[in-house]
Amino acid sequence: MGKEESKIRVGLLEDDPDWRRGLADYLAGQPDVSLAWIASCGEELRAAIRDAGEDGGADVVLMDIMIDGSPEGIALAEETSLTTGARVIMLTSMEEKELIFRSFQAGAIDYQLKSGFEELPDAIRAAYARQSPISAAAAERLRDEFRRLKQVEKEFETKKIADLITPSERQLLGLIHQGYSQPQIADKLFITLRTVKNHVGNILRKLGTQGSKEAADKAKELGLLDQSNKDI
Repeated sequence: MGKEESKIRVGLLEDDPDWRRGLADYLAGQPDVSLAWIASCGEELRAAIRDAGEDGGADVVLMDIMIDGSPEGIALAEETSLTTGARVIMLTSMEEKELIFRSFQAGAIDYQLKSGFEELPDAIRAAYARQSPISAAAAERLRDEFRRLKQVEKEFETKKIADLITPSERQLLGLIHQGYSQPQIADKLFITLRTVKNHVGNILRKLGTQGSKEAADKAKELGLLDQSNKDI
């Protein structure tokens, strides 16, 4: 195997001419890296991949997220990964959590800030070795985004359930959570035991729970009992 053949073939998509030139010069100085092609936009990227042949000519692709002011690089990362099988590392000047998350969803295996370009050679080697490391900064932002999405999911579920549960059912759940039995609830609310049982049946169906205590615990966890407790 020739010396050039043993090098990691790298493709670079960067729309900023200064960064494009600087990154190309820096990577050219790495003994085990060979720049397969350089592109400044999606059209040039597709042309470079097409001209390179079936495998796209690159083992690892450095993909700028923001191209002409929009995160076009995310869609191009998915396209490149699917069509060539190359390992895609996203490049950016920003630390935007949502963009990081979307990049990994699109198939990127790492995310590097341009200001930390000295770390790129090691990231390229790791990507080529299919070790798929995620930089500490990217990992932290991913965790933040997952936490945000989890909170959004919880808020959505809470609103959905809150819209289903009537004020009377919420009051009943509050009493169940306080330890009242169904006969005690009937006496306290001046309703029949049959009415209480009907309410409980409706609540279990709406919350998807097996028992009234489980339903009350779920309602409490979602914050649905805070207002009902004030009303009791």
